[in-house]
Amino acid sequence: MDNYRKWIAFYTMMRKDVMRIFRIWVQTFLPSVITSVLYFLVFGTILGSRIGSMQGVPYMEFVIPGLVMMAIVTNAYANSSFTFFQSKFFARSIDELLVSPMPPWLMIAGFVSGGVIRGVLVGAIVLMVGIFFTGLHLTITNLAVILLFAILTSLVFALAGLVNGVYAKSIDAINIVPTFVLQPLTYLGGIFYSVHSLPHFAQYITYVNPLFYLINGFRYGFLGISDVSLSMAISILLGLIVLLVGINWYLIRTGLGLKQ
Repeated sequence: MDNYRKWIAFYTMMRKDVMRIFRIWVQTFLPSVITSVLYFLVFGTILGSRIGSMQGVPYMEFVIPGLVMMAIVTNAYANSSFTFFQSKFFARSIDELLVSPMPPWLMIAGFVSGGVIRGVLVGAIVLMVGIFFTGLHLTITNLAVILLFAILTSLVFALAGLVNGVYAKSIDAINIVPTFVLQPLTYLGGIFYSVHSLPHFAQYITYVNPLFYLINGFRYGFLGISDVSLSMAISILLGLIVLLVGINWYLIRTGLGLKQ
């Protein structure tokens, strides 16, 4: 395939997924908005008034970056995993893609692009909801860091969702990982607290959680505070991207879990 045909193939896959996302916006956008409103009301307004501040900033401002990151993670993952599962079992278009001249990296980019777009868009919507609750007082220290972590985190979990979509044999198999893996890791990743407020043994456990670094790097872009260095958080992001791209390339290149 020449570069023009590669671009057309990528654009077609991306456009199809983005149109699906906006067509069923009640399922793709609205749940995250409702969930974020509940979190802001309970953890930000009610508990935040009692906690006061965390690391020298109002508690509501402290939790907003983590809640935005949680929305990015769950939506990017859910989108790519379901899109691939749908093409494999419902539309049954994966066979045509596998026999096409598209290289594996282009297929990966096509499936992942929708997850990245959905993750960033939902994150932006949740952020706007959070700004409403803070009364337009949310600090933004470094916009470039915020955009970097939003895009790269969406990419990481869209790639992870693609791995899940390759192996999933049913809808239940897609929902297992978000429910039993992503959700606990997110809650224990420092959304609602600083790691320094935990006992020492709990701190060591938290440092093993990769989402802890992503949430703190994202929070640094807003508030200029973080429990870990920004360079370490970026390094973990890039390492996860390289690892997951390699896994997806191998799965699609070999057809492992795809050929019926």
